Formats: sequence, C-alpha cells, structure tokens
Amino acid sequence: MAQKPVSFFSWLLFIILSVIWGSSFILMKLGLYDANGKAVLSAYQVAALRMLAAGLCLLPFVVKAIREIPREKLKFIVLSGLLGSFFPAFLFCIAETKIDSALAGSLNALTPIFVILIGVFVYHTKVSRNNIIGVAIALAGCFLLLLAKYNGSGGNWLYTGYVIIATVLYGINVNVVKNRLQQVGSINIATIAFVSLIIPALLVLFFTGYFQLPLGNMVYLKATGASALLGAAGTAIASVLFYMLVKRAGALFGSMVTYGIPFIAILWGMYYGETVTMPQLVSLAIILAGVYIANK
Repeated sequence: MAQKPVSFFSWLLFIILSVIWGSSFILMKLGLYDANGKAVLSAYQVAALRMLAAGLCLLPFVVKAIREIPREKLKFIVLSGLLGSFFPAFLFCIAETKIDSALAGSLNALTPIFVILIGVFVYHTKVSRNNIIGVAIALAGCFLLLLAKYNGSGGNWLYTGYVIIATVLYGINVNVVKNRLQQVGSINIATIAFVSLIIPALLVLFFTGYFQLPLGNMVYLKATGASALLGAAGTAIASVLFYMLVKRAGALFGSMVTYGIPFIAILWGMYYGETVTMPQLVSLAIILAGVYIANK
C-alpha cells in the first residue's frame, strides 16, 4: 500500500499523540478509582464525562463548522464521532474496571491491523503478502499477550474483548475519515463529531445518577477532573491532531500512532503499581512487529 512521504510536522504530531493517548488509559483509572483503589465513578460516568468535556471544548467552533461543512458530509462526521470516540470510550472504561491500564494500552496497538482489514473488506483495498503476514503475526502476538498476562488463569477475557472491539471501531473510523472526509477541515470534523455527543453524554450522566453524587467531595472532584482532562486533551485536542495527521500522512501512518501509545501506557501503569512482565513486553513487541510488516 503506497503511503505519502512523512514530513517532520507529521512525526511531531505522531509523538504528541502518542504521549496524549498513551496517558489516557491511566486517566480512565484515576476517574474510576481513588488512590486506595476504591471505586469512585462508574465506567459509564467516566466515559460520558470524557465525551461531554470534549464537546464543550469544541462548542465555540460549532457555528463556523456548520457553515463550512457540506451537508452530505455531516452523517459521516457524526458516524466518525460515534465509532472513533463515543463507543470506544465506554468500551475502554468498562474494560478497565477489570484489566490493567497497561494491558488496555498494549491491546490498543491492534488498531492498524484493523485499519488494514476494514480497508480490504469494506473499501476493497488491495492486499499484499506483507499485509497477510503482518496481520497473522500481530494477532498471534495479541494471543500471546493475553496468555502472558493471565498465565493460564481464567482471566478477564470478556473485558479484554471489549478493548479489541474498540480497536475494530477505531479501524473503521480511520477508513471513514480517509475515504469520506478528506476534504473537510480537521477542526470542523472534531467539532461536529463531539458537539453532537453532548446531549447523549448528559443523558448518560443523568440516568446513571452522576448529578446526585457528592460532587463537592475532593475524591469526586479529582475523579471528575481526571475524566474531564481525558475529554479535553485526550479526546478533543487529540482528535483534531489525529484528523490532521491522517489527512497529511495517510490512514496507515495515522493509525500507527499506536506504536508509541502502549509504551506510554505501560510507563504510567508501572508508575501506579501495575505489574508488567517481560513476557508481556515480548508479546507487545511481536504485535508491533506484525503491525510494521503489515504496513511495510
């Protein structure tokens, strides 16, 4: 698959996104639990706060975005918001109630594999031998990662499955942006995508009882702050940068930001006392090797 030449600015975006998104997994944990590991907010509340904060950050740009975006593109932008942010936000938060943030960040590296698979099966992208070999290696690495993590125990396979489903949705979204929204401005895409999610996010918060919580309590303030930061930086700002990266350097390079994300997530996980073993790191290396070969 041919890719555009990658500029210095694209690499800079790549690094910034790796740090921002790599930090998002620990921010989810900080929204879910306090320093003693006691549950604070529910997974649905953290995800909804994330979407609400992202939408509010971009609300000042909505009038301009509506004026500039062709009407026929609006449905694809709303779809991008749902597939690329809304549903994955809930899936990741639910998953992190049972699995480590480092594991979630590592499994996120499967995104480029699903970019290729969705491109092949939906957009009829031509597949090469490298694509097939890389996909097989990456999926094998994923299986080994789970075995290394659970070491023969029952493990939380269902919750790891939620992360994998989220990466499938990311793969669909990257292809939607590249094939349907190439001519739409990055800020306009993010603005409409997230502002359209404000009302659904508020409804989730209302029906989950968030507004009845003692929000003046410092524990709840910290959890809410972590969730809001997750939305403002890890979703609103990062999504604008991501849309910009995909359009400047192509869908595959854009999706490969997941090379850097796992290592940032692992570092944060280790800092907060999560266990990361050598077999897990080897398995992650196999996944990334498969991603590299598939995109070569």
